Amino acid sequence: MTTNKNGCFVNFSNHPLEAWTEAQKEAARQLSDGVLTDLPFPQVSPQADEAAVTETAEQYVRQILAMQPAAVMCMGEFGVCFQAVQMLKQHGILCVYSCSERQASEEQTAAGTVKHSNFVFRRFRSY
Repeated sequence: MTTNKNGCFVNFSNHPLEAWTEAQKEAARQLSDGVLTDLPFPQVSPQADEAAVTETAEQYVRQILAMQPAAVMCMGEFGVCFQAVQMLKQHGILCVYSCSERQASEEQTAAGTVKHSNFVFRRFRSY
């Protein structure tokens, strides 16, 4: 994964930076100039047609390009995500997604089995 690091890291998802672990933030800093910025991923109606999905992707890509990013983590509704990644890559922007390890456990309670899941960030992968 290569980047010019001359620009910020845009978190284009619904997982705000304030909830990220320090390990994930550090991995994002390594792909950028160290500045991390949230851009919440839009809610996309299931009734939206392909034209609306494309329009949404174009709108957000314009916002992202204005931020002059070195890298973008893009995770959200598949259609907008796919199109945004394709458009950003055409502009030479590194696009990544996070990879986590699911750690699960079960607890027996009087009400039955309770499952607990914890997701531990491991790395970014590029699209």
